[in-house]
Amino acid sequence: MELEFFASCLAGFEQVLAQELRELGIERVRPLGGGAAFFSDAQLALRACLWSRIASRILMVVGRVNAGDADLLYAGAYDIAWENVLADDATMAVRAHGANDQLRNERFTALKVKDAIADRMRAMRGVRPTVDTAAPRAVVDVRVRENRATISLDFSGEALGHRAYLAPDEREDAALACTMAAGALALGGWGELASKGAFFIDPACRDGIMLVEAALWACDCAPGLFRKKWGFTGWSGFDQGKWGNLLAEASTRFAAGLSKVGGKDALAPRAAELLGDSAPQLAVLSQADLRDAPLPDLDRVHFLGTTTSSPFITRARNHVRHAGLRSVVSVEQGDAEVLPKLVGDHKALRHAHLTMVACNLDAASRSDAPALIQADEASFAAAAALSRDGSRSVAVGGQDVALRFGFEPADSHKVGRGRILTHVEVYDQRPAGARSIEVPDMQGGAPHSVEVFEPASEQFAARLRKVLKERRKWAEREGVTCFRIYDADLPDYAVAIDWYTGSGDARGNDYLHIAEYAPPASVDADKARRRFKDVLTIAPVVCGVRPDHVFSKTRVREKGGGQYRNAGQRAYVTHIEEGGFSFEVDLAGRLDTGIFLDHRLTRSLVRERMATKGDDARFLNLFAYTGTASVYAAAGGAKTTTTVDLSQTYLDWAGRNMTANGFDGPQHEFVKSDVMRWIADTRHTNRRFELIFVDPPTFSNSKAMGKRTWDVQRDHVELLIGVSRLLSRNDGEAIFSCNLRSFKPDVDELAKYGIVIRDISAETIPADFARNPKIHKCYLVTRS
Repeated sequence: MELEFFASCLAGFEQVLAQELRELGIERVRPLGGGAAFFSDAQLALRACLWSRIASRILMVVGRVNAGDADLLYAGAYDIAWENVLADDATMAVRAHGANDQLRNERFTALKVKDAIADRMRAMRGVRPTVDTAAPRAVVDVRVRENRATISLDFSGEALGHRAYLAPDEREDAALACTMAAGALALGGWGELASKGAFFIDPACRDGIMLVEAALWACDCAPGLFRKKWGFTGWSGFDQGKWGNLLAEASTRFAAGLSKVGGKDALAPRAAELLGDSAPQLAVLSQADLRDAPLPDLDRVHFLGTTTSSPFITRARNHVRHAGLRSVVSVEQGDAEVLPKLVGDHKALRHAHLTMVACNLDAASRSDAPALIQADEASFAAAAALSRDGSRSVAVGGQDVALRFGFEPADSHKVGRGRILTHVEVYDQRPAGARSIEVPDMQGGAPHSVEVFEPASEQFAARLRKVLKERRKWAEREGVTCFRIYDADLPDYAVAIDWYTGSGDARGNDYLHIAEYAPPASVDADKARRRFKDVLTIAPVVCGVRPDHVFSKTRVREKGGGQYRNAGQRAYVTHIEEGGFSFEVDLAGRLDTGIFLDHRLTRSLVRERMATKGDDARFLNLFAYTGTASVYAAAGGAKTTTTVDLSQTYLDWAGRNMTANGFDGPQHEFVKSDVMRWIADTRHTNRRFELIFVDPPTFSNSKAMGKRTWDVQRDHVELLIGVSRLLSRNDGEAIFSCNLRSFKPDVDELAKYGIVIRDISAETIPADFARNPKIHKCYLVTRS
């Protein structure tokens, strides 16, 4: 009997999905937006579930009903013969998608359909089906569009991208990556190349998903072979015997494909036995049959993946092992410089007639350090340069891959929507040749060849190397572990580069934090972007820091202060040491890292002044941020500390900094409040402080402040009047700092209120910030 189905996929993969379905023997296929509709018998639909690499889900359409309102939807769903659709003992869940004017809530839509199914089943079978939203055997899919609803049974159960080789904690994102990789390989023609014995290189393999997908395809392994749960088992027409035959056939094909690619000795004993089985259709492989296969013979390996990150190597090798591919896939540590030697060491790859170079650069750009993205793009171009005539290179994402090739791609496809929108680019020629510079090794090793977009970047590399050498000597002499090494020394390379040394669990790790000053309007935006990419490529090489430990953001200069934009990265929290104290920093996820390095001397001043105040001295930290000044004050002997900030996130962070340095207990108070309001309220109490640190933002319009805004130039007099009234009468003093470079205190107005303010900025600018002495202003405030 012919049934109607719909196979969904990422937008952009519709045509290759339709072709895949045809190659599985399905004749009536029609590509549609977001998938392909097809008609076939049940056996071919089960085959599609088992073998489709590109489909996200396969749905069996059971009815189309009027969805003009909730009652019409219920009536239409009730009229479907569910007793002929759902298996007798199947647990059930209903999931709805889409809305219209009458059905605006997807949960409500799902509930109406669930009620209709339950009522129908009770009327026909005398019992309602059991609802199990967590792990149902049968999933009913409801798609509302305008006034119609398509109701289907999800044969997949869960997304087909949930490959069995994935670890449980990475299923959702990795499932999308699997179908993205398979679709990109299809667009690049990997199926044709693999059938001709082509070799595969993933030069930025990260977690190895694209590498594994390519190897499984070449070894003729059905992507669903080792999967345990399927939605079609909740269908009344499911035939376990026929499904077993499909699995046995897939097992035999995988064993034969693995043997063809890697030789019989590459198979685990159980898989090798399968090839000689007299009734192969009864033999079904398990992952355990292949997981402990021998390690690859590098002379015969067909698939090579490289990455610069040790954690990624571990994850990729685990994926390879769980996919049963250890005998034919090699994952090595390497970058653009190392790749030629790696390929040269693999005899089979060196003499390959055809290769495909492919990697998912887009996966990197969503979550990782931008310098690592540049390293991955460079590795991709370097690997493509090693390919043979007739070979292809496929990149998912990557903003400037075409620049590295020197020409536009032969084919380009837009894939996905919204947050996962990206491009798949296919190149059928080797790169035309990139511009490279030679960077000396800081440890005295062989020089590094670094690919750049701009010729002048060689000057930046030389300048950075010179400054780093001097700054390291200074830092070692002064006992400084986190410092600035470059601050727009060359006007065309207007970036600030800070060095962070890890402590605690991060001891032994070094990090770079790169902030780009936005170029003036007179500078071509594309040229500025290329220069910044060169900075991200050169800096880790010159400094000897891993690319995945280099983080960046863009700083936009504006009148009255600065605005910041990070690179949309995930948080990267680690710990650094300063002055003998441990501080938590987030190098990627936030606009600032959690510690202002230019206030290093200011924090030391807080400790020194605190130590002169006596055993009963009290400290107040206003606009406290992450509480670093509170740590220094406590170390200086403060009997109590009060840390005030409007952000609970920063107060929690400040609490962790204090606790990490042994300063906890009720004497250390953390107050969430608008500072100006807190000062006004506290002035009417008898609370006074021997030392106050005040470091307000340049400007703020936080919603928590209500209709009021904050401007440090406009409001500093009011602020310092309030601060002065909280100082103890004997020797109370405040340290006031701000980052507005044009700031000028209103000395005369302050004097009217008995406030003396002395500029101590020059005393608080560290040597590594001497190029830019206006980085902050700092004053000592007392009452006359």
